[in-house]
Amino acid sequence: MPQVVLFQPQIPPNTGNVARSCAATNSELHLIEPLGFEINDRQLRRAGLDYWPWVKLHRHVDFEAFSRHRIERGGRLLALSRQGRHPYARQRFASDDWLLFGRETDGLPQEVLDSCCDCLTIPMAGSIERGGGVRSLNLSVAVGVVLFEALRQLEP
Repeated sequence: MPQVVLFQPQIPPNTGNVARSCAATNSELHLIEPLGFEINDRQLRRAGLDYWPWVKLHRHVDFEAFSRHRIERGGRLLALSRQGRHPYARQRFASDDWLLFGRETDGLPQEVLDSCCDCLTIPMAGSIERGGGVRSLNLSVAVGVVLFEALRQLEP
């Protein structure tokens, strides 16, 4: 089952919504600190509704600690970013992939991107790069789009 990884998330409802998707798909959720909120934040809990007992939640004190954990468990680290080289839907996902999403305000730092096996993107017809005004999708929407495509590919 692919792992969902949020790098220093900042907005509690986004993380709560991601947690709900992880509970629904039985996917583990990894949060890389520092977080922009307290884990017991009311908005975070509200967005996750009463699904928190079914979330396989892991917290990592920083990216280095997360990296050690991932290497021990194996699998590819796939970044999702505007700077991605390949559309996510063309990726052949594996059950041990780690799907890494960046901060809501500024994404993933270059040094983190450089440590990934690949960098994928979600194409958007209305993006700034294509002459539109949209910089990015909401974090929880992006996670849902990519996670459900990975799961679709991995269905028996």
